[in-house]
Amino acid sequence: MKKEGEIRIPSGCAIAAAISREGRRFTGELITEAMKPMHDRSNGLGGGFAAYGIYPEHRDEYAFHMFFDSRATRKDCEAFLREHFEIVGSGAVPTRKMPEITDEPIIWRYFAVPLPSVLRSLQIDEKEFVVRTVMKINSEMKGAYVFSSGKNMGTFKAVGYPEDIGVYYKLDEYEGYAWTAHGRYPTNTPGWWGGAHPFTLLDCSVVHNGEISSYDANRRFIEMYGYRCTLQTDTEVITYIMDYLTRVQKLTLREAAAVVAAPFWKKIGQSGGDAAEEMKYLRTVFPSLLVTGPFSIVMGFTGGIMALNDRLKLRSMTVGEKDDMVYIASEEASVRTMEPDAENVFAPAGGEPVIVKVKEGAF
Repeated sequence: MKKEGEIRIPSGCAIAAAISREGRRFTGELITEAMKPMHDRSNGLGGGFAAYGIYPEHRDEYAFHMFFDSRATRKDCEAFLREHFEIVGSGAVPTRKMPEITDEPIIWRYFAVPLPSVLRSLQIDEKEFVVRTVMKINSEMKGAYVFSSGKNMGTFKAVGYPEDIGVYYKLDEYEGYAWTAHGRYPTNTPGWWGGAHPFTLLDCSVVHNGEISSYDANRRFIEMYGYRCTLQTDTEVITYIMDYLTRVQKLTLREAAAVVAAPFWKKIGQSGGDAAEEMKYLRTVFPSLLVTGPFSIVMGFTGGIMALNDRLKLRSMTVGEKDDMVYIASEEASVRTMEPDAENVFAPAGGEPVIVKVKEGAF
């Protein structure tokens, strides 16, 4: 009989999220507990969390979370950063020693602001400069990897089960207004620290359950615009697609969702009116960014989250709410773990985004 980890489970992986519409900050203990009922959807080869609102004292600085394979690599990368950024603070990311988490790299964080002189010389805005910096480090600096680069948010990931990773990173000591989580069951790529979810760029983070068949087409298109897919995993390319559509092309979240989970042409023809014209336009302009295959994702961003299924709804997702809180997970058991009295529990339709935003000014 084959043991766990020796068979391929294509419907594996677990995702979860929680957000306060009022912008109330709560600890990461809630989202860590939410992953326990979905333990068997992972195989211990990766897990992680993204948290928003956790660095209010550094809200104006980019928080770089990084893995290094040696002190020498860290020093070289830090020297590079100091040439281009003012580093306001830095240090090791706090962790707890746990027997379940092994082979730890050096885990470091920097709070930094791009130097105005550098931005003027390149004549680009600071977000584009941070993106280029992340791409350069991750593709050219061997032994260094930026796995989080947003403002007032951070990603925490490792090889292991997510409920152990939450304890390892002391997430019970952080407070944020929105959290996402992932338990990984790798199908086509090896389990390693950098390959765990979430994948992030600036404040955009993505956790993903599924396996997309359009990876090569999506990758070839997105790499024409300066993105470098160094990890050969579909979640990385989804993250870059969402950054490109929302930050570069300035599409709304609903428009971006209509690109990656575009309705079938038959459905567009049946809808008629302005909505049909908009769908035709998006499908025509961005055909290479249609994500095909089974997937469910939760995307975090400053001030909110978006949940999205593929257009055929080939992966499970459940949404519930209670008071100002919204809960999302692969299984209702996880939603009920976060809030036993969750109300308005439903499964989103295929290709229909669920977008939850914190009220303006709350955070």
